Amino acid sequence: MYSSQYFLDGQVLLFDKPYGLSSFAVIKKVRYLAKVKKVGHAGTLDPLATGLLIVCTGKFTKKISEYMGMEKEYTGTFTLGATTPTYDLESIPENLQDISHLSEETIHAATAAFTGDILQMPPQFSAIKKDGKRLYESARLGIEVKVDPRKVNISEFVITKIELPVVHFKVVCSTGTYIRSLANDFGAAIGVGSYMSSLCRTRIGDFKLADAYSFESFENLVQSLNNN
Repeated sequence: MYSSQYFLDGQVLLFDKPYGLSSFAVIKKVRYLAKVKKVGHAGTLDPLATGLLIVCTGKFTKKISEYMGMEKEYTGTFTLGATTPTYDLESIPENLQDISHLSEETIHAATAAFTGDILQMPPQFSAIKKDGKRLYESARLGIEVKVDPRKVNISEFVITKIELPVVHFKVVCSTGTYIRSLANDFGAAIGVGSYMSSLCRTRIGDFKLADAYSFESFENLVQSLNNN
């Protein structure tokens, strides 16, 4: 079977998105390797994030909306004692604060305020549209756009390791949750500021990162299909 027909018939593919690549870059790579134009993903990962990206091809692109609404799991790090305009390392840390007074108990206890149903303010540097324009377009011009907070659900938020100024976390949350906003809000809650310094999506619904393709293993799949 030629690989193009296999992917045109419809496949759900799991990819481990590398650091520094956009989710669209993954789509372009799949289109190129699979020789099929109809390809889409079920939930963007920022370029500085890694981990699980669900990619659908051919007839299965109709299923994308089903996967987008699934619960998601992330691991990563927050860096305490500073903030950034983008809430991550896309911009330069500022507003440096002393963190020498922080205790591990304070850090662990602060997670309780961010579990369950919460209202979360999306980052100004995000792709959300307001009046037909994406927020990041205005943010890059120094214009702050008023947006309403969004209701999200965080079913699990735990600090897994503390290596100040860095804290490691695990989060299980609903679709639409911004981990960057969680980092910023968490830092504000403990009074020292915080930004997201790394992020990996480890699960979407029952789909796990451990089962995902690298580009190399996917290329091997395409070659094996073409050889059979």
